[in-house]
Amino acid sequence: MTPVELSRTVLRAVRRAVDDGELSVAVPARVVVERPRPGGCGDYSTNVALQLAGPAGRPPRHVAELLSRRLSDSPGIAGVEVTGPGFLNLTLADDNPGALAREILARGGGYGGGDVLAGQRFEIRIPYEVRAEVVADSLRRVLATQGAQAHVVHGETAEQSATQGVQAHVVVHGEVAEQSATQGAKANVVVHGEVAEQSATPGAQANVVVHGETAEQSATPGTQANVVVHGETAEPSAAQVVNLRPVPAPSDPAVLGRDASRWALLLPAAHDRPRIDDEHLAQRESNPLFRVRYAHARTRALTRNAAALGFTAEPGDVRDNDTATPAGDVTRARANTAAPLHTALSSYPRTLTLAATHHAPDRLARQLVVVADALLGFQHTVLPQGEEKPSAAHRARLALAEAAGTVLAGGLSLLGIDAPEQL
Repeated sequence: MTPVELSRTVLRAVRRAVDDGELSVAVPARVVVERPRPGGCGDYSTNVALQLAGPAGRPPRHVAELLSRRLSDSPGIAGVEVTGPGFLNLTLADDNPGALAREILARGGGYGGGDVLAGQRFEIRIPYEVRAEVVADSLRRVLATQGAQAHVVHGETAEQSATQGVQAHVVVHGEVAEQSATQGAKANVVVHGEVAEQSATPGAQANVVVHGETAEQSATPGTQANVVVHGETAEPSAAQVVNLRPVPAPSDPAVLGRDASRWALLLPAAHDRPRIDDEHLAQRESNPLFRVRYAHARTRALTRNAAALGFTAEPGDVRDNDTATPAGDVTRARANTAAPLHTALSSYPRTLTLAATHHAPDRLARQLVVVADALLGFQHTVLPQGEEKPSAAHRARLALAEAAGTVLAGGLSLLGIDAPEQL
């Protein structure tokens, strides 16, 4: 469906609402649809509800919800979501059923990655503060999904002095290793808990081991040494500086444990103060972290239960094909139940890109909550119920659920949080 065709579809929904007496407004001559702005989702967005709210004497969100119900039944539209004060976010129907699930399952944890920052280097400067450490660590991972290289440094400079008798601090992936550059001495650089001995003898080559690879680094007296990340030399002058200063944590989050403490520090935007309390440990739906991890565990349980019933996932059309029974409403309900999940999964790459370009891993955390909530609303349609036999639709719905599990696991990994198989 082209933007022009989509605009006409939205306009027809407005006209039907007016003809049925649900809206008392003059039908506009045209409706503008555009790509969603930050905070939106889906393939296209329109503000037609905000335009009609005043003349109709209704709140914008009320008008948007009214139009949403009509648009969700329109051919070519897979899902409709209302965001903000009343924006309609539209996800187009999949011309190739199962293509999204097939792509996610094929790419695995790499789904959502891109090359918008390919070849760019970032120097993430942070204070000595626990939240800044955690946010910087996640941001480094998110930047890598878009082809960028990043290293984290404390304070105002990443420069490393190799002058005789001066100690240099090398920061690799958030860990600090003191490096003696005294003539004839040896320096140890700690990389992910491993120690690489480095000779700092004047005129000699110094080796820094990063992720098991050796990168040669000059330690000639009086020259500046290069910081090596992922086996490539990133000169400080070539790196884009990111001064990361999130609002500090009000207290030590260690009492929450590793996963809950990272979530508590990452979920709020950088300008918001994080909450450090035992609500993050609660095993109930009011806890977003629980919902995300529980949703991931549910996808794994669905796979196990399907195997016990004798079928496996196969990407395809999630709608039931049997229309000869009075199950017409059921077919529509199940198709609409899948739409929010389809929208959440298809929006994930864009969210990951925005998280990288805006240096905001909190966007990723909130998108995982959206995916989890959509999966939890969809999960009940995956397995056959009652006397139902496994069908192609069941296999397709299982594939979509497994794709959701893949996205949840990949996103949690980028945040440095474990995704349990059972919960």
